Amino acid sequence: MNKFLIAIKKSFRNFGLRVSIQDKILFSRHLAVMAKAGLPLLESLQMIQRETKSRSMLKILKQVISDVSNGQFLSASLERYKDLFGDLFVNIIRVGESAGILAENLNYLADELKKKKELRSRVVSALIYPAIIFIATLGITIMLMVFIFPKIVPVFQNLNAKLPATTQFLIDFSDFLTNKGVVLLIGLVVLFVIWSLLLKVNKIKYFYHKILLFLPIFGGVSRDLNLANFTRTLGLTLKSGIRVVEALNITAQSLSSLVYKKELMQIAEEVTKGGAVSPYLTKRQRLFPSMVSQMVAVGETSGNLSETLLYLSDFYDSEVTETTKNLASTLEPLIMVVMGAMVGFIAIAIITPIYEITQNI
Repeated sequence: MNKFLIAIKKSFRNFGLRVSIQDKILFSRHLAVMAKAGLPLLESLQMIQRETKSRSMLKILKQVISDVSNGQFLSASLERYKDLFGDLFVNIIRVGESAGILAENLNYLADELKKKKELRSRVVSALIYPAIIFIATLGITIMLMVFIFPKIVPVFQNLNAKLPATTQFLIDFSDFLTNKGVVLLIGLVVLFVIWSLLLKVNKIKYFYHKILLFLPIFGGVSRDLNLANFTRTLGLTLKSGIRVVEALNITAQSLSSLVYKKELMQIAEEVTKGGAVSPYLTKRQRLFPSMVSQMVAVGETSGNLSETLLYLSDFYDSEVTETTKNLASTLEPLIMVVMGAMVGFIAIAIITPIYEITQNI
């Protein structure tokens, strides 16, 4: 009960605040430069506050400056905003403070956050064009059905002839959109809200994430994206001096996919019992390809696991980049076929009865 109340208190405390990846990158980079130049932490934070344009960051920095001026560590102050910055961000700073390598760790953090942002941008950019084409096709079809087709329907009805099944279906569908389009729209909004609420249930969200990983085309992108994020985050945490079990738990919390999050938490349990990471990965080759398990095994044997993981993150970054480059060209023919089929169906439904009538004259 106490944990529940604390969670509610935290959510209300940070209500309305939003920290973007770009905000985190700028904060990390600027603070790293100032720390390396030898400026005191409090003075550095005050300088960043003066340069910040984000309202959320201004509010956060005001509290952080107050905490630091009262003798708190930076990581301890950022802990209250962990739901905004993430476990990774806070823990990397904590290790940097304790080991005296804050500037170095902040630079690592900025670099990795920048890579993560670029990776996400590439995926979104690749999906924008197909999404626009699909929405435009759907919009044109609805306009034809609601505004154009109803004007042609009276002509067919005055002919007193039996209409083809395609034409009758189009007439019925047009009537439905015209008379009950608002009801349909409300129904779609309700379904969207219900789906959003269902995704808050972990079991349903886990099943949804699992389906995403095995979809044609998108499944490969989803898997490579998760592998890139997993290897980069784990490599960075290990390079920063965090122990393997803690690094695995931090990495698990930073991932959006519940499937990979569960796998990493199970790996952490195996390592706690004295096991290694690579044997577990070998058993899960549908989620972790053989190259990952083999490279991790090499890294564990050589004692250079962090560098091996960062190499893997670069490899999967390039895989996602290559796939997303080809994604638009792969989806475009498919969308054009769907668009052609929809327009062709409407054309056939309109032309067929006219052709049959002219044949009988």
